Amino acid sequence: MHGPYAPDAGHRFNPNKLLIDPYAKQLVGELTWGPEIFGYILDHPDKDLSFSELDSAKLIPKCRVIDPAFTWGGEHRPMVPWEQTIIYEMHVRGFSKLNRHLPEEERGTFKGLAHVPPAQYLRSLGITAAEFLPVQAFIDDSFLLEKGLKNYWGYNSIAFFAPEPRYMRSGFVNEFKEMVNQFHSAGIEVILDVVYNHTAEGNELGPTLSMKGIDNANYYRLMPDKRYYINDTGTGNTVNLSHQRVLQMVADSLRYWATEMRVDGFRFDLATILAREPYGFDENGGFLDVCRQDPILSSVKLIAEPWDIGPGGYQVGQFPPGWAEWNDKFRDTVRAFWKGDEGKLSDLAWRISGSGDLFNQRGRRPWATVNFITAHDGFNLNDLVSYNDKHNEANGEDNRDGHSNNHSWNHGAEGPTDDPEIMALRERQKRNLMATVLLSQGTPMILAGDEFGHTQGGNNNAYAQDNETSWLSWDDITPEGRALREFTRKVIAVRKAFPILHRGRFLVGQYNEELDVKDVTWLTPDGTEMEASHWEDPMAKCFGMLLDGRAQPTGIRRRGSEATLLLIFNAHSDVVLFTLPEVPDGARWSGLIDTNDPDRAEVPTFPFGHVYQVTGHSLLVFVLENEDRRPLRVRKGVGALQDVVEAPLA
Repeated sequence: MHGPYAPDAGHRFNPNKLLIDPYAKQLVGELTWGPEIFGYILDHPDKDLSFSELDSAKLIPKCRVIDPAFTWGGEHRPMVPWEQTIIYEMHVRGFSKLNRHLPEEERGTFKGLAHVPPAQYLRSLGITAAEFLPVQAFIDDSFLLEKGLKNYWGYNSIAFFAPEPRYMRSGFVNEFKEMVNQFHSAGIEVILDVVYNHTAEGNELGPTLSMKGIDNANYYRLMPDKRYYINDTGTGNTVNLSHQRVLQMVADSLRYWATEMRVDGFRFDLATILAREPYGFDENGGFLDVCRQDPILSSVKLIAEPWDIGPGGYQVGQFPPGWAEWNDKFRDTVRAFWKGDEGKLSDLAWRISGSGDLFNQRGRRPWATVNFITAHDGFNLNDLVSYNDKHNEANGEDNRDGHSNNHSWNHGAEGPTDDPEIMALRERQKRNLMATVLLSQGTPMILAGDEFGHTQGGNNNAYAQDNETSWLSWDDITPEGRALREFTRKVIAVRKAFPILHRGRFLVGQYNEELDVKDVTWLTPDGTEMEASHWEDPMAKCFGMLLDGRAQPTGIRRRGSEATLLLIFNAHSDVVLFTLPEVPDGARWSGLIDTNDPDRAEVPTFPFGHVYQVTGHSLLVFVLENEDRRPLRVRKGVGALQDVVEAPLA
């Protein structure tokens, strides 16, 4: 690309640099780091103001023209409604690298995941959507390679249309389509974590690989002096979606993945940046308007990570209708509650009822909150209950990286232990956390490996660990891990069997005189309704959530016909005596879940007024039944709990 090399004016054209076409559908080869890939002379005193005449062609990945033809056969999109969606965040390589059910040479690739077992395993759990960490072509940072590490997560994109070459076994793009086809055949949607907020070209001292050498002044947001980059991402640069051609490129990329590759949705990394105009965050900004009006993009699942480090960067609950958002308040509140922190009852009630304080506005629905306890970034479930502190020494940054405020609790020993009491409590806490995210109103998301207790050894920032730290070890699952996986299946089955756990309307707790019912009632351990003094008591750590199946599931002015459920949360360390609330004549409470006794063979029943001994640090679920052991007012019976496919990877 020929043009002026004038960094002070925002221009960095240098015809000595071979550039990756931003619209390339496939890259061949890996980037090799060397002085040739920089537009300036590395050791020059003027730094990026100097001009390098070194030819970078031999070090740059090459763009390949592809044949897009592919026979999809009988494939069809699952089209799972948002209210029924259960997301499983996973990594192409990490999920399959140690999976002996797959051909060894195909593990860690799209080709490996295109076999039957992976998708069937997710189906056996009850998952409806696989959310993949970035699969668009990305670059390994030089400072990681120097330490013998790699960019494992992939949040360092360089080509928005091309699949990452390291995930392709034979070098053909259609391997990705084969994977999608297999997942769709199992009824599993495919969601991609996409990174349009920055690229791997970094700041003014970064390499010239693509857009920097094509039209730097328009592809990136620049400071007023034009030489330096606005760094709202913390990675050196920020893609300028305020420019119409850059916006067009991103929209074209999304449409390509949604149509040609048949992806069902996208999770946008640092999505606040995409909605930020020069004057700040705008829910009516260009990018969000494009998604809202586009007939293709408006029909797929759109999920925002609603924060970045720029001005006004935290925007949870502020994206427009049609969008879902990661809800970090859910994560932090639920972690703190089960850890035993004081004064968390009110916040927890908001979170498990759909976070209406954040999302019940402008016609949005409870599914807009993506509820999660763990994700790729931070402690996984096992480590959350096993470590008080992060242990990131393997990253080579003297344990300075990663979050320090994790709301974690080791329960008495840092890391692995043989103490049976600590081990038992940790397992119960895992069940508490897993059940909370799966039984709350909203869209649940669980992290791959959490269902069987995968550990990263206390590393809460494993972005550079392309090794056994991050890879799921299917052959080393402990008996406790297998039990946790069965518990996860059971809770997902309960969620699916009772629609009242994923309603299309927010729970508001107001009494409806016409129907003589409340959609949700909050109960104290003595079975009475919570009052202000109870919510304000910092020492209160146990309460009940009564979901009345007679409440309206929609806006129709008639009684609902769903089952009535009672959920009890106890974060006290001691037993709490909980009086089960009044029920209609001839009815009784049947215990579906008790995290203190997850394997009981029989489902016990209890009459009105029964005082249940709720074990410390435990969660319980009861359903209202009649004398024939049938759930009252349930549209889909508890027989659905047995509708679990055998796990091919078990």
